[in-house]
Amino acid sequence: MQVSQDRPIHSEAPLQLLLFVDGRPKSRQQVQRLRAYLKELQAQYKFELQIVDVGQQPYLAEHFKLVATPALIKIHPEPRQILAGSNIIAQLKNWWPRWQTAVDTYLKFQEDLQERIDEHGRVPSPKSTISSVAVSAELMRLSDEIFLLKQEKDKLQEQLQFKDRVIAMLAHDLRNPLTAAAIAIETLQSNYNTETGKFERLKPAMSAHLLKQSRTQTKIIDRMIADLLQVGRGDDTEFPIIPQKIALGQLCLDVLEELRDRCIAKLLHVETDIPKDLPSVYADPERIRQVIVNLLDNAIKYTPQGGKISVAGLHRTTQKVQFSVGDNGPGIPLENRDRIFENHFRLQRDEGTEGYGIGLCLCQRIIRAHYGQIWVDTAPNGGAWFHFTLPVYPS
Repeated sequence: MQVSQDRPIHSEAPLQLLLFVDGRPKSRQQVQRLRAYLKELQAQYKFELQIVDVGQQPYLAEHFKLVATPALIKIHPEPRQILAGSNIIAQLKNWWPRWQTAVDTYLKFQEDLQERIDEHGRVPSPKSTISSVAVSAELMRLSDEIFLLKQEKDKLQEQLQFKDRVIAMLAHDLRNPLTAAAIAIETLQSNYNTETGKFERLKPAMSAHLLKQSRTQTKIIDRMIADLLQVGRGDDTEFPIIPQKIALGQLCLDVLEELRDRCIAKLLHVETDIPKDLPSVYADPERIRQVIVNLLDNAIKYTPQGGKISVAGLHRTTQKVQFSVGDNGPGIPLENRDRIFENHFRLQRDEGTEGYGIGLCLCQRIIRAHYGQIWVDTAPNGGAWFHFTLPVYPS
């Protein structure tokens, strides 16, 4: 126990006192007067006094449940007594004769006890001494350290679980760009004539489009792999973003073009309502592409054959743009509309299939990284309406 002593301790004194002080300038004069008075008493009485700075020894202050300092505590002989407030010296003058009576009673008890030493020749030590208080304080300190270590362990486990979730979600999102790139490359390869060095049955514009599609999708895949590596070696649980000025409506139309074949296969009607004067947003284009791909992927998946998908943009406020993706599928039950953004949450109807939730947690993290919001409502024609907001690019 790191405490200062007003005098060396040669033997365990029958009267043991602790004086708790702090570094406040207001209490400094009071402490000086109290220490001077105690020094006068030491000239006549034998007692042990130790000074405890609560800033250095908070566990001792907690041990005694102190609510104010300075405070003078008699810890031995029992019973323990605490003197605090602005008139400690006056209180001490009142209690000192009684404390001395308690000391005399204790010493007489010890003499009587010495005459009746137990069979092992030992005299029981008093229950509460400065040494026992130091042990209690150390136990409290160790208990706090154990608590902090447990918190650190929980934090590390949460980070590991987060990395597992990110890897699972990004692996899921890799399928879309990988499939698009593979289709473009296979189409080019199947139409390439090695003898003439030309793409047969493909117009130059289509060949250029497929090459551009392959390059774009491989860049997206490269970014996702970089994300996986970053999450794997870092301890940050936030997604890094590189915001810039982007036309959100055009970005959505580009994603719709990438998913066109899937829509055609299900005979889906895609309805867009994107105002031409929709302002640009300040966001990371590749991250927002991930959000749009996820939302459209779910909409295509849950819209029945021949159904309708809706995409809409809205200049909600001077600072926010709202974007919405809707379908006329089964919709999201009201009681599950918050939980679907939890990782791996599955609706009961989706237990046997990939359902809402596997990518929605990722969407939520991306939108929140942009200081936006994402939520779901019931679409006017049934189904689900997913909305998210992004900041307007400052003009």
